Amino acid sequence: MLDKRKFFIGGKWVDPISATDLDVINPATEEVIAVISMGSEADADAAVKAANAAFPSYSQTIKAERVALLESILEAYKARHDEMAEVITAEMGAPCRLSRDSQAAVGVGHLEGFIEALKAYEFESTCCGDTILREPIGVCGLITPWNWPMNQMVLKIAPALATGCTMVLKPSELTPLSAMLYMEILHEAGVPAGVINLVNGEGPVVGSALSRHPDIQMMSFTGSTRGGVAVTRDAAETVKRVALELGGKSPNVVFADVEDLEKSVTRGARAVFSNTGQSCNAPTRMLVEKSVYDDAMQIARTVAENTAVGDPAEDGRHIGPLVSQMQYEKVQALIQKGIDEGATLLAGGTGKPEGRNVGYFCKPTVFGNANNQMTIAREEIFGPVLTMIPFEGEEEAIAIANDTPYGLAAYIETGDEARATRVARALRAGMVRINGTDINWGSPFGGYKMSGLGREGGHFGMDDFLEIKAISRP
Repeated sequence: MLDKRKFFIGGKWVDPISATDLDVINPATEEVIAVISMGSEADADAAVKAANAAFPSYSQTIKAERVALLESILEAYKARHDEMAEVITAEMGAPCRLSRDSQAAVGVGHLEGFIEALKAYEFESTCCGDTILREPIGVCGLITPWNWPMNQMVLKIAPALATGCTMVLKPSELTPLSAMLYMEILHEAGVPAGVINLVNGEGPVVGSALSRHPDIQMMSFTGSTRGGVAVTRDAAETVKRVALELGGKSPNVVFADVEDLEKSVTRGARAVFSNTGQSCNAPTRMLVEKSVYDDAMQIARTVAENTAVGDPAEDGRHIGPLVSQMQYEKVQALIQKGIDEGATLLAGGTGKPEGRNVGYFCKPTVFGNANNQMTIAREEIFGPVLTMIPFEGEEEAIAIANDTPYGLAAYIETGDEARATRVARALRAGMVRINGTDINWGSPFGGYKMSGLGREGGHFGMDDFLEIKAISRP
């Protein structure tokens, strides 16, 4: 068992001021793999002081210096990529293939996107005869989730570094080991002392302390909508900027004119089951045109039945466990809710898969004959659960797709290019993926409505970490 009780503050690993211990659990084995400290408001304050002390110097670095720093981080990260993948598999249960090829790999892709964006970014320009400066906002509080730990850390830390900000990171207490490893990588790469600091702890304690702190100028939060609301309320006391990347209930609109129905439905179902459904942008509502709806349900059922659930430490194409007992119980309750509200259970259901009595494993589940008012169509389940809803005609498809408090992502499957463009423009979502495509590194990641505020990735992500100053001259 690893002893990871220290915090990274001021360029050093230090003992907490006031903390309690917390076990880090391997979700596949339910065994304790590490112990961390859960910090206090005093620990958060110490980290903010270190970041505040480092800001005057780091904020004055020139762009070329920051480009060189990001490039140094990229090389240091590549050298420890496989180690990061192993840590993510152990702490959150992502299968090793997914950890290696996606979970850890995004640490390279996103960073490369930011390096290119920084090289092209103009921090000084003119407008209306005035000089316009874009300057680092100050000390930033970063709160990251457990489901894609490296993804969200890089999407926050890289733009903060690129723009000259200093920061305090509070990762999820469920996946702290990847964050602590990343601190080692950043230190090895030459990030100056105090520029990046880490304090583990609970959201209502450390997260709230950061959100309320008068010396923090911006909060960047990724997690549940409920958590985002709490951060916003706390931050309002000091009128600090808040960037939020929150939940989703993304529609996947499948029209009857698709070139290959089986391919489209299979792709959509697999996207839901990937990462055991623990992705905010997963296409969890599959809307299917009525003329092919019955066929689509059978295809999705087959995909679920053929989706293996296995040990994340073993190489292969299977899904792993949910991240925790609490998450398992939440998903089970929502699956039961779908049954109780009258949706047709096509595959999966409550309980653990056969032969998986230990670990937080869940059956890949598909509901058919659902409507958009059911709980399973309204709430973010964050498990391997697909809800299938029929529609008749383009207008109804758009109406159902947009009938959600969220607006993170949307997916379209159609063989008609004009329809794809028309529907994409009508969907109220921050990202629209057509026929299996994905957004590129550096493209804006974020959503409408209760899916958040602001965008992450590339120069869009850098904008949130900058203040704008107008200078007029005689």
